[in-house]
Amino acid sequence: MARHDYEAKVDPSKRAPTGLIGNVDLSEDGNPALIEWADANLAQPDMNVMRSYRLERVRSELRKGDYAGCILFDPLNIRYATDATNMQVWCMHDAVRYAFVATEGPVVLFDFARCEHLTDHLDLITERRPATSWFYFENGPRVDELVQKWADELSDLIKSCSGGNNRIAVDKCEMPGILALAERGVTAIPGTDFIENARYIKHAEEIKAMRRSVNTTEVAMAEMWRQLKPGMTENQLWSILHQVNIARGGEWIETRLLSSGPRTNPWMAECSDRIIQAGDMVSFDTDLIGPYGYCTDISRGWVTPGKVPTNEQRDLHAVAREMIAYNIDLVKPGMTFRELADKTYQLSDEFIPNRYAVIAHGVGLADEYPAIRYAEDWEKYGYDGVIEANTVLSFESYAGRVGGLEGIKLENQVLITETGTEVLDSFSMELIPE
Repeated sequence: MARHDYEAKVDPSKRAPTGLIGNVDLSEDGNPALIEWADANLAQPDMNVMRSYRLERVRSELRKGDYAGCILFDPLNIRYATDATNMQVWCMHDAVRYAFVATEGPVVLFDFARCEHLTDHLDLITERRPATSWFYFENGPRVDELVQKWADELSDLIKSCSGGNNRIAVDKCEMPGILALAERGVTAIPGTDFIENARYIKHAEEIKAMRRSVNTTEVAMAEMWRQLKPGMTENQLWSILHQVNIARGGEWIETRLLSSGPRTNPWMAECSDRIIQAGDMVSFDTDLIGPYGYCTDISRGWVTPGKVPTNEQRDLHAVAREMIAYNIDLVKPGMTFRELADKTYQLSDEFIPNRYAVIAHGVGLADEYPAIRYAEDWEKYGYDGVIEANTVLSFESYAGRVGGLEGIKLENQVLITETGTEVLDSFSMELIPE
């Protein structure tokens, strides 16, 4: 099906200079992070190099799987392959846009109606077309009709560039779409392994973007600490992280993991209207999608001003800090996930039932492959793999005794280098970060 009426070749002169959302000309850019990044000597990532690398990573994984291409619905996967963004959080639950990436051929973005101008700067996108959505909210009783229209267009596109290989990888798609493609001779294989594997190895330009995201997160954390006082609510404290991130071109926060006092044990309570008291432990996990769409996933635990830390708080902090430092010092490129699980810091029995879900996990545009489990959880959830150079892992620790009053969550974001590790975050790990 020819759609030249919607074809939109991109003028390379329209490439955005910064790669931040909005594609604002540098002469008009008022982002306060630009000064902060300059002061911190954090280099501007080369967006063209980054985009080309990420697209080729996707295509390399498609070649390994003998796929003719892929259909991407997940907004983070679309962004990884094309760097195109549009209403990211909404699109996570309403499939109003998608992309087709040919292994050898075009990159076609199917975007929300009349949104072609949002990607004027992205010259790796060969063509832009309006998306055909087929979820119930938008289409009601016409869902069956629309899924057929969607499949007609995709199958024609796939066959035009597949060279007779009609095996297609699909990240997330409801069964009516998979079945409709099958009726047209296209074998759509659901799964996210191909793109999770693509996202695992980071380019140096991605690390530059991530360093800037981490810096913005730490600016936000410093403001959180500055404003933390008895009488404010958990929600009020948490909102500061979001506000500072958004003001600097960041995008959203994946969770609301901040708790205080007795809500810190066991872990995983999201923030509430509880009033924080003097001397309360406050623990939080940033889970933040920052500038350039890169995730900063770090955690800290603080004692609220007004009282000195108790001996129990200091003990919990010591355990959590020792664990995370031990595990980071242990890891090296070439180590297997199982080897790390077997050698990891051993919590005492009073902490094991409340342990965190993973020792470490990948980080990129969000939390990503892999998830490295404790030896105690290996039989149920564990899987093996290799920790490679140029990957980024967030190392987790949580110390909270069974039946204890409080707990503390710590986490560092770590670049695995050719020779060892580099902790990307530098904000104080102390209970009182001054």
